[in-house]
Amino acid sequence: MSVSAEPTPVDPRRNGSAPADTGPARTDTLRPHAEHAFADELAALAAQDDRPRPARWRLSPWAVATYLLGGTLPDGTVITPKYVGPRRVMEVAVTTLATDRALLLLGVPGTAKTWVSEHLAAAVSGDSTLLVQGTAGTPEEAIRYGWNYARLLAHGPSRDALVPSPVMRAMAEGRTARVEELTRIPADVQDSLITILSEKTLPIPELGQEVQAVRGFNLIATANDRDRGVNELSSALRRRFNTVVLPLPETPEAEVDIVTRRVEQIGRSLDLPAVPDGVDEIRRVVTVFRELRDGVTADGRTKLKSPSGTLSTAEAISVVTGGLAFAAHFGDGVLRAGDVAAGVLGAVVRDPAADRVVWQEYLETVVRERDGWADFYRACREAGA
Repeated sequence: MSVSAEPTPVDPRRNGSAPADTGPARTDTLRPHAEHAFADELAALAAQDDRPRPARWRLSPWAVATYLLGGTLPDGTVITPKYVGPRRVMEVAVTTLATDRALLLLGVPGTAKTWVSEHLAAAVSGDSTLLVQGTAGTPEEAIRYGWNYARLLAHGPSRDALVPSPVMRAMAEGRTARVEELTRIPADVQDSLITILSEKTLPIPELGQEVQAVRGFNLIATANDRDRGVNELSSALRRRFNTVVLPLPETPEAEVDIVTRRVEQIGRSLDLPAVPDGVDEIRRVVTVFRELRDGVTADGRTKLKSPSGTLSTAEAISVVTGGLAFAAHFGDGVLRAGDVAAGVLGAVVRDPAADRVVWQEYLETVVRERDGWADFYRACREAGA
């Protein structure tokens, strides 16, 4: 017997989803969902998008890619880029969602996997909240379904007692579900996705029923490739995904652009100073992170030891945002070396024993000798004193 799942309220504490309400965002929301924050861009794309759309997609694949990568529409509307990187990567990701294969976004920490996942779901389904957050304690109910135990005990198994997971709701509504940090989830729970992704059905043996996915359903999972060996995907499950690797930014200029854009967005929500006043400091933070991450200076002349942390683009965004807050509340509102020094030190020195040696060597042999970096050198020395 096949049934469609009714869109009943979902308890986020039970199955890891965000609230199902996708109505207008409150004006005081610290971080609106993508479909709210960029509603004007999505509406402009939908109005001018005359290309074929897969079933229940809000936009055509071309328009989804344009939303992610940015561009200018025929009427002059500017679509801001949400992802700065190889266009082909986004085109493959979008094309995958238009097929019956699920999408796995793989990459080192800080390569915007979650960010891209959210914006893909927002552009395709208009709803990025059908989310399962993977952890070591994620239960099978988070992916399949749970029960309202008061109703279950009072009336026995019934549809009214069933609590659908975000994945079940996505199947019934023809939307895009998201699973974050898939490899953090225990292997036996991961494998509950196999039938969903291969047969496009979710059995409910307690009721003798099943939920069959309607057209438009698909799933985006993210995984950190440094977590390999934690809960490695089974070969059966991996075959159900098309894996797209999100690379680190290829050039310093691209990374500075990414950090600047994201800090501007975050800063506006926090009423922080404008980023252009601190572009030079952003460039220095990115340079430090890239050199320590790559194990060599930008000119290729000096080999360096790398610290234990990832020093990702996301961490650079966090350091600069913290620096802007410091400048706004305890400085003159202009981002300076002293505002970011403590954040850089905290990001680099994760292991106090090993990383501090790496940092001190880099500070004395590279930063100290670099023209125009005297203020940064002094600020870092003071932060580490």
